[in-house]
Amino acid sequence: MSNEQSIPVLQVLGEAGRRRTFAVISHPDAGKSTLTEALALHARAITSAGAVHAKGGRRGVTSDWMELERERGISVTSAALQFEHRGHMMNLVDTPGHADFSEDTYRVLAAVDCAIMLVDAAKGLEEQTRKLFAVCRHRGVPVITFINKWDRRGRNALTLLEDIETILGITPVPVVWPVGDAGNLRGLVEAGNTDQMLRYTKVPAGTHAALEETLSAEQAQEQEGEDWSNALEELELVLSSGPGYDQEAFEAGQISPVFFGAALTNIGVKLLLDAVVDLAPAPGPRPMVNGNAREVGEDFSGLVFKIQANMDPAHRDRIAFVRVCSGVFERGMNVTRAASGRSLTTKYAHTVFGAERTVVDTAFPGDVVGLINAAALRVGDTLYVGKKAEFPPLPAFAPEYFAVARPKDISRSKQFRRGVSQLDEEGVVQVLVSDRRGDQAPVMAAVGPMQFDVVLHRMEHEFSSPITLDHLSYRLARVTDPAGAAEVGKSRLTDAEVLTRRSDNVLLALFGDKWHLNAFQRAKPDVLLEPLIATAD
Repeated sequence: MSNEQSIPVLQVLGEAGRRRTFAVISHPDAGKSTLTEALALHARAITSAGAVHAKGGRRGVTSDWMELERERGISVTSAALQFEHRGHMMNLVDTPGHADFSEDTYRVLAAVDCAIMLVDAAKGLEEQTRKLFAVCRHRGVPVITFINKWDRRGRNALTLLEDIETILGITPVPVVWPVGDAGNLRGLVEAGNTDQMLRYTKVPAGTHAALEETLSAEQAQEQEGEDWSNALEELELVLSSGPGYDQEAFEAGQISPVFFGAALTNIGVKLLLDAVVDLAPAPGPRPMVNGNAREVGEDFSGLVFKIQANMDPAHRDRIAFVRVCSGVFERGMNVTRAASGRSLTTKYAHTVFGAERTVVDTAFPGDVVGLINAAALRVGDTLYVGKKAEFPPLPAFAPEYFAVARPKDISRSKQFRRGVSQLDEEGVVQVLVSDRRGDQAPVMAAVGPMQFDVVLHRMEHEFSSPITLDHLSYRLARVTDPAGAAEVGKSRLTDAEVLTRRSDNVLLALFGDKWHLNAFQRAKPDVLLEPLIATAD
């Protein structure tokens, strides 16, 4: 197939302009997977919404496909969901909710243009929420805030907004305000239209969108009385004391539009979805390593931000998720991998909705395409056509947990090696190797201990090679060089070791704790010991 773009640039720009590519980020149990389903439900991409903890015949969420996720009621992988709403193509890139998988979330945030920060009305700003917000700020991703679970008892709305401003350093600007305290949700009022109140009637188990009716201000005053009056007073207080909504300030990360609702019962979700269309930025120019930017209308370029194997166990395949950054992706086109300069054919390309797939023939900037069995691709790769494009690499988080992996059955060593390589390429864990231990005893390095549970589960069930993990006492990792590795090896410190990260041959010096690290640094101040990204700070 010819690589000459068959679609006019003006059409590409038009299609990019109607794309909205976003992620939902939150602390565990704030309702992220539930909100993901509710957003898709309102766009009629699915006929009924699920819940992470399925009860009473209610199905599990579409975006959670792995058996381990279903067992534990958490999201540990990310999936790309695509649906239309109000003439716009919505690309919702789901993220892991658990803190142990923050590295995967970081990679996802490299592929989106906006994020919805989900806040639990009762718990407020939790640790993981703060970290993820800081990652958004670091990456320049604008943030919309949705305060969830307002149908349950929780904190005061004004207090929650004050926390957002003081803790996160961003000005919250209400777009939707609740009528009634948390746990006594009477309805919602829009900041731009205080002449009416939206009232909702719950649908059993929240499996379909809540019924919505509109009350005039007079009806709201008559029926809701003090709750309506208080809502208007609070909204006026917040709006009069702040800068108000400004699109440039939002995209610059100075303000965050705020919404209230209840994802489980689908209350306020449509208003949020409309806001993504109206407020979230469309795909724009993307900075490259050479200091220039790839314009949206130029030839095709894309970023590989995630690799996932065995999403369809029947086929044992491997999907590389690519965010289209510029131009048009056309199935079957030849693209070049920037890291190697080699070309590959994109014959098998899908859009992925949970475990369901649809063949994609054409995709535009902002879309996410799943390339099937593109074995050469790695997380962070840039693909391009025409003039070379190379986007900055995706940094790795600092691992804090380390364990030596060994096959339980040595006769399964081939399956063991294949499984370890696959998990490394996907970024499930970082795989470290050393001459001392050899290939049959690689060290798994994780940001959180639950990553080891995923490794154990997948090695046994997908690669037919059950393993043992012998945990090491190291808790800190620093990047070093060959000279530093030699010094660590000669050191009297017994709780230190240097291993090679297999994905990129970076040398990591591992230390038991900060005291051992500090002692070594005092003794050898000239040795390179460079921190990795340990937190979002």
